[in-house]
Amino acid sequence: MMQPGDIVSYIDMCREEGASLQRGMNYRLKGGMSVVLMSIRAGAPYSDKVEEDGRVLIYEGHDAAREKDGQDPKKADQPSRTSSGTITQNGLFFQAAKRAEVGGEVEQVRVYEKLKAGIWSFNGVFNLTDAWQQKVGRRKVFRFRLDLTVDPSEDRTREADELTHDRIIPTSVKLAVWKRDKGRCVLCAKSDNLHFDHIIPFSKGGTSLKVENVQLLCARHNLVKHDRIE
Repeated sequence: MMQPGDIVSYIDMCREEGASLQRGMNYRLKGGMSVVLMSIRAGAPYSDKVEEDGRVLIYEGHDAAREKDGQDPKKADQPSRTSSGTITQNGLFFQAAKRAEVGGEVEQVRVYEKLKAGIWSFNGVFNLTDAWQQKVGRRKVFRFRLDLTVDPSEDRTREADELTHDRIIPTSVKLAVWKRDKGRCVLCAKSDNLHFDHIIPFSKGGTSLKVENVQLLCARHNLVKHDRIE
């Protein structure tokens, strides 16, 4: 099962989710789980943000599809419904967030982050806890708040706040580590089944915020290391 910090190709990501992920927002795929694809790289089409030391994602809704000879989607309000009345992904996620606000079921969302063309990082499972529309320039966009859940594979004897602290590695750190380690496991130079590994683990006071504490390991060496300090 995929773990936060795993690095995957686009094809492997689609295989993991059992769907062709051709759009950024995917409400309740065949397996019942919602999936979003995010990017905070320079030039990304939407303004996604990671806040509170990696525990909160503010995800921007998506524009209408560009139509031939139609209005530039970046100049129009992000839609909750199509021109034919069909609810959009924005609308589906918005409704789910509002249900949670009044005590309904909290929608869980699996989040992948684009690192570079064809390369993605699994950021974990988040709870969709809020949604709103916000004026940006002359148009309205959707914003969605997603709060990181506790990883069920973690040690349950630790407090929830400790479990979630610094859980998402910042994009700048990921990109710097990828460049420094040349996209390969630092122990065997393998270039597939990679994972962002904390040299000093969370359980022993490690952080995600420093490049010096993060390295690339293949799945085998990551499993062998587990949570030991080497």
